[in-house]
Amino acid sequence: MTLEHGFVHRADVDIHHVRQGQGAPLVLLHGWPEFWRIWRKVIEPLSRNFDVIAPDLRGFGASSKPDLPALESYRLDDHVADLLALADALELDRFGVVTHDVGAYVTQAFARAHPERLTGLFFFDCPYPGIGRRWAEPDHLREIWYQWFNQLPWAADLVGSSRTACEIYVRHFLDHWAHAPGVFEDEDVDAWVDNFLEPGNLQGGFNWYLVSSALRLELIRHGPPDLPPIEVPVRVRWGADDPILKVEWADGLGRYFSDCDFAPVEGAGHFVAYERPDLAVTEITDFFASLK
Repeated sequence: MTLEHGFVHRADVDIHHVRQGQGAPLVLLHGWPEFWRIWRKVIEPLSRNFDVIAPDLRGFGASSKPDLPALESYRLDDHVADLLALADALELDRFGVVTHDVGAYVTQAFARAHPERLTGLFFFDCPYPGIGRRWAEPDHLREIWYQWFNQLPWAADLVGSSRTACEIYVRHFLDHWAHAPGVFEDEDVDAWVDNFLEPGNLQGGFNWYLVSSALRLELIRHGPPDLPPIEVPVRVRWGADDPILKVEWADGLGRYFSDCDFAPVEGAGHFVAYERPDLAVTEITDFFASLK
């Protein structure tokens, strides 16, 4: 099957996506520091049963980077509107979402606003409100340094000052957050660096941290909020060795998802779909088949 590249236009952005396969539609939403290619190992096998669509979030990959302050054009609501526009343009009446990291925030907000458009939600290593104050536990502070560094006005200039600097920065996360350092193949690391050296891509990704900082500080100061649970069926598979999103933090999922199937994934860290692609494909396929 051929991997197709396309764009959907909405307001001030063009949302890039890749697409492959036929069947029930599945939208794959990436995190940071990522773009659509994080799903490279699962797109083809999933496409045998699904219509797989993997977009770049605004600010990432080949999607637009609006030249506006982050708090004016990179808000969570902007990402939700982009996902709705993508689904409408591609005529996806109802669809499933597979996601993690930044994409998981977008997906949860979308599920609260447009539950009727969703068949099911599949999360890897899911940041959700129940993490609460644990973001700033004493033994976790050294893990979240980048969330503040990425907000500095000169961070993108420093990281993008040379190819070597960009590779050091990006490779740190690809290695440190994985179960086994070095799991990312050289061709993918090169693609990651090429991607983030494209004009605007570093700042585009960093804008997420400028926007999400207030929400994260609210959780750290006041703990988990009271929210009605999301009613869409959910499956969560969480890398047992993820150092940034700890698997033990899954203990409150039932408070925020009314129908949630959770299990840890041994031998995986933050990037389960890349580190354990065979397992990821099996779990995703089984979950969405069970919803028919």
